[in-house]
Amino acid sequence: MRTVEQKIIPAKYIPDVGSRIEEVDGRRYLITNDAMYTFYRRSRGELSPFFLALKEEKRLLGCRCTTCGLVRVPPFLTHCPDCDFAPTELVEVEQVGVMNSSPPITYFATALFQDMAPYGRGRVIFKGADTAMSVILYTTTGILVPGVIRKGTEVKLVFKDERVGEMTDVFCVPSSELTRKQVAKKGLLESEIDWESPVEPKLGKSSKKHVSSFEESFKKVDSILKEMNGNARARKDIAGWKRTILVKTRGGQFMIRMNDGDIKTRKKASASPDFVMVCDDLMTLVDGLAYRGALTDSVINKKLWISKNMEFNTIFKLDRMARSVARSKKS
Repeated sequence: MRTVEQKIIPAKYIPDVGSRIEEVDGRRYLITNDAMYTFYRRSRGELSPFFLALKEEKRLLGCRCTTCGLVRVPPFLTHCPDCDFAPTELVEVEQVGVMNSSPPITYFATALFQDMAPYGRGRVIFKGADTAMSVILYTTTGILVPGVIRKGTEVKLVFKDERVGEMTDVFCVPSSELTRKQVAKKGLLESEIDWESPVEPKLGKSSKKHVSSFEESFKKVDSILKEMNGNARARKDIAGWKRTILVKTRGGQFMIRMNDGDIKTRKKASASPDFVMVCDDLMTLVDGLAYRGALTDSVINKKLWISKNMEFNTIFKLDRMARSVARSKKS
């Protein structure tokens, strides 16, 4: 298995030596960069077989009491507390299970988990196990929103291609989103799943009224983005960010292009956008860009659909741009 050398703290999170001045409400504040180092090594100890099985063999292990037969996953006990501490033995369980409850979804993660969000976190009872294991949850249908995964949903364990021996080496997706062959396969890899072709929400039949409404709303989007382009705060929010977004509505479609601080619309569609955004009414996008409600909320509430989970960060940046323009008007 090919491994890529990585650092505990990614280079993008390490600030440069120096200081800068930030102005807030007419006052100047000096900001300096500093650091506190707390690196350490730790052993997986008695749990090493479990993590080695994930890393090297793509197997899921539990521990079974030699007296009562109860199987716990992960195998965190070497002796059963219910049977006068009878010893346990390692056993393999299946890689398909059911949700023990409806999982909460993290959209706004801390820096440590930012690259993983949005994600669900729930407990899964795998076949052959009597207890539930906490695991990360994703969907192949675009962005994970409430209702996609709930209590009783059957899920499949998926292994990352590059594993280091941690719980984040694996995650689950609904079995219904995979083929029978994928569900049955032991050690299914992330790269064996199609993440690039989510099924877009169906839009109703377009009418002259929808086209007319789209044209009016598009003018508003274009006007708002031009205002953002002329705002230093808003441009800073997407500095270094490059994305081409195809926006589809019932009345028509267009492109939004973000390019290192620059943002603009274009009616001509691109053959290969970075991701697709779908909304029945373009005013959903207008209201978000105009700071009359958050676009991230529209995604969570299923009023706005995006084709790639990781692009929730782009939606968040659009919200920040709207807020920056609004703050500039107050100052």
